[in-house]
Amino acid sequence: SRPQKVCLCPFLPIHPLKVSTCLYIIQHPAEESRVLRTVPLLAACLPPDKCKILVGRRFSEDRYPELATVCRNPSTLILYPGAEATNLEEVTVISSSPSFIIIIDGTWSQAKDIFYKNSLFRLPKQVQLKTNISSHYVIRTQPTNSCLSTLECAAAALSIMEKNKSIQETILRPLQALCSFQLQHGAQIHHSKEHLLKNGLYDKPMPKNKRKLRRMELLVNNVKI
Repeated sequence: SRPQKVCLCPFLPIHPLKVSTCLYIIQHPAEESRVLRTVPLLAACLPPDKCKILVGRRFSEDRYPELATVCRNPSTLILYPGAEATNLEEVTVISSSPSFIIIIDGTWSQAKDIFYKNSLFRLPKQVQLKTNISSHYVIRTQPTNSCLSTLECAAAALSIMEKNKSIQETILRPLQALCSFQLQHGAQIHHSKEHLLKNGLYDKPMPKNKRKLRRMELLVNNVKI
């Protein structure tokens, strides 16, 4: 769906990656309209039955019985950082059956809303990535230097689950190409909000909301939020 001179097809794997782990991408409706979203690239790298995308804000057991079954599966994990989360690298999947990973796709505030207002997502074991890699998604502003796009989170998680580092490299290739093309055609590198605040480069009006101001203070003072 892109002009031929910036086509990303040459950067995709010739055949979908063979993985035993199935991803469930819970996508906020606002992400559907974003031109440079990463989930379509992720889906293009994987078999259709290994990357299922559900769009919405609220997910009840009645409307999403398949998702409810997945959430109750003991081998299902949900990738969402926090005090209750275990590092994915330290998790041993007990079941011998294929594993499932749920990833929420949206801004941090949208992801937080989806996670806390859907009781189904409190059923799987909560995990997070313990990684020091910086995001390759430099054409979109992230809250902190350690934040990753949905594609990057999925790539890192699959690489860990499948015990195959080449999976991460393969999935990141089209994202790197996307960013390269955009930068060649006028896009600018977007530093994280954390970087801009710490270096006095944040040029937008400061929010009047006290909660948002407090979050900015935490970013500047290296406090995990």
